[in-house]
Parts: sequence; C-alpha cells; structure tokens
Amino acid sequence: MTTWSIRELPVPTSLDSPGAWLLHGMVDAQNEAIRAAWGSDDFATTPLRALSQLQHQVDSRRLRFVAVDESADAADPGRVLGFARLDLPLADNTHRGWLEMGVRPGHRGRGIGDALHTAACDAARAEGRTRLMTETEQAVEPPPGPGTLAAPTGEGLVSGTDVPVRFALARGWTLEQVVRHSRLDLPLDLAVLEEHRARAAAAAGPDYRPVTWVDATPASLVEQMAALHVSMSEDEPSGALDVEQEVWDAARVLRDDAQTLGRGEHLLTTAVEHVPSGRLVAYSQLMIPPHTDEFAGQGDTLVDREHRGHRLGMLVKAVQLQRLVEQRPSVRRISTWNAEENRWMLAINIDLGFRPAGGCGVWQRSL
Repeated sequence: MTTWSIRELPVPTSLDSPGAWLLHGMVDAQNEAIRAAWGSDDFATTPLRALSQLQHQVDSRRLRFVAVDESADAADPGRVLGFARLDLPLADNTHRGWLEMGVRPGHRGRGIGDALHTAACDAARAEGRTRLMTETEQAVEPPPGPGTLAAPTGEGLVSGTDVPVRFALARGWTLEQVVRHSRLDLPLDLAVLEEHRARAAAAAGPDYRPVTWVDATPASLVEQMAALHVSMSEDEPSGALDVEQEVWDAARVLRDDAQTLGRGEHLLTTAVEHVPSGRLVAYSQLMIPPHTDEFAGQGDTLVDREHRGHRLGMLVKAVQLQRLVEQRPSVRRISTWNAEENRWMLAINIDLGFRPAGGCGVWQRSL
C-alpha cells in the first residue's frame, strides 16, 4: 500500500522554484475535487492564485497542508493526494478560522482526510483559535424526507448520506446554515433585462444613480467601498455562526484589488450613488477568472439598510448584467451564492433568471 505523510506547504519563491511542485500538486488536487463535486472547471483555481494567497498575508494568516505519497521521491505534483487550506483572519474575527479540505477521488477512504483534518485543527488551536467554519458542497439540494438535515435557520437541507456530511458529523461539526448556489445562463433576453432595470430605476427615482467600473476601485471611491464592505460583514445572513464585524479601510480595499488583479482575475463592479449625499449606498461585484472566458462568479451584493425599499438591489444587478453583456460577451454562465433564508436577494435573482443549482452546508466546530 502507498505510504503518505502530512506536510505543511512551504511558501515557494515562484511558481518555477524547486519546491513549487507541492503547490502545483495542491492546486491539482483541489481542482480534481472541485471537478468531482460539480462536474465542471468553473470553480477551479490556479497556481498563481494559490501562490498569491500565500505571499500576501496581511489580513489573514494562511496555512496549507498536503498529504504526500512517500513511495517516490520525484518532484511530481501527482504525489499530492489531498490538501487542507486554513485561513485565519488577522484584522478581525481573530477567534476563528476557515477550513477547506479535499482528497483526490482515487485516494479516498484511506484516512488521508482525517489526518489533514487533525493537522489543520491542531494548527488552529496553536494559533489561539477557538472556532472553525467549513462547507460541504452539494450539486443538488435534497428534497425533504428521511436522511436529510435541516439548517437551524429553518431554510435549506443537506443530505445526511453524503460522504462530506457524514465526515463532518463524525468529527463534531454542527450544521448552521445552508447556502443556495444559483446559475444564470447567458445570452439573456436583453429586452426583459432592460425592463427590470427601467422598473427599478423608476422606483428608485432621480436620487439614485448607478456607476460601474472595471477592475481596481477608483481612488475617489475607495473609502466608501471600505464602508460598504464593513456593512456587508454586518448584514449578510449568518445564522448562529460565530462571526464578528470585519475591519475594512482604504488600504485593505487597495490590497484586495491589487491581489485580485495580480493573479490574472478581473472585476466588474456596479454601485449606486445616493445623489443628494454623494455616497455609495449599494454595490454588486462580479469576478472573471483567468482560466475561462465563459464563466463569471458573483461576489458580494449589498444595499445599505438605510436605503432599502427603493429596489436598489434589482437596479444594481440589472445594470451590472447589462455592462457584463457589453464588456464580456463571451460569458455564458454566472454563479451566485445566497443564504437560503435571504429571501429578498433570492427573489431578485429568480426574477433575473437565476435557477437553483445545488449549494453547500456551512458548518461550525469548537476547538
């Protein structure tokens, strides 16, 4: 039987340095697990993204563990059998961490996942963390019935027979929330999209004006975007997850943009300005990955609580989709993720044509 060991991944100086084969292997294992879960490469990552995350650790400490086949000594990425990614916030939420794990499908059932889980939990404890969060993915949400687990929020189910769910339950994790994955297929009916935009603009009135930019946040808007990120961390539905308000300032927004662009990704951001005050009061962001020009991932969407009730959520998303069609006509699929209890945003997405396409369970564990 193949022997393996758990190693902490060193930070390579470049993607071509002698030790970088471990990082390439981690990325290969991660993408193989993604492909097995979702049947596509839409959510795939890249070596450059993995390296960038390890090289930039101002806002989060990032630890990576890999299970390595020890029956050979070649610098072969295929020797990496599984991975654990542990992110530990440094600017806020310093009591918790986020864990993502995976094992190549052909090497499951051999204790590799358990060993990676133990290594990550031990590392989090050593860093003084008392809580961890993780996700279990599901390509289809199960219908109600025996064998399903309901989120304490009262919305959303996961299958109790899924291997990742059984793994989490056996190791003391508690299901706290279910998040819906929704998919929008393009091209869109542009007349219908314009009707959504026009109705939302009429409801909003002249006090609200959409603005869109590509990639880095304009210097004049950095401070306002920092404030919106703070609001997003407060207002996003989180059930009983032990999360605190995030700390954002202009410098963090600039770092975040620079790191995203530096790894070959692109951003399309639409915001809504409250004209009388000159403040941004809503925003929505799309990320276009470097490995395909047919897919875009929806990031945050927020309407400031003081400005809700004016259909700004529909306005910002409709305008953003119009700009995407103009600037990225090759995109054929958009994915977005929303807490199942977030019925307001889910209703907007459904009106725009998004359809349920699985999701994930969000879990929490005390250390």
